[in-house]
Amino acid sequence: MAKAIEKMSLEELQAYQKEVEAAIKGYEKKRRADALAAVRETAKQHGFSLEELTSGKAPGKAVTKGMAKYANPADPTQTWTGRGRQPAWVKDALATGKPLSSMAI
Repeated sequence: MAKAIEKMSLEELQAYQKEVEAAIKGYEKKRRADALAAVRETAKQHGFSLEELTSGKAPGKAVTKGMAKYANPADPTQTWTGRGRQPAWVKDALATGKPLSSMAI
């Protein structure tokens, strides 16, 4: 094979290089598809889809915000569950000396 390559012209070598690169890409694409099929099959055998395992979310569990426990006395449509960062109206009320319990729903 090495002797055949040495006898090729530059144009023939470049064409051969393109063929080799295309063959490598095709080979890698097939290996990736085979690996993906194997992973999907393994997940299926365990009762999952690949998407369930890779999404990071548990299937069927909806995220709930929770029930509101506190409301803004000036605007009752503004509520807070008591979890997470305190809204500005809660911080303002606490800064003026109001207890959190005074805003409880």
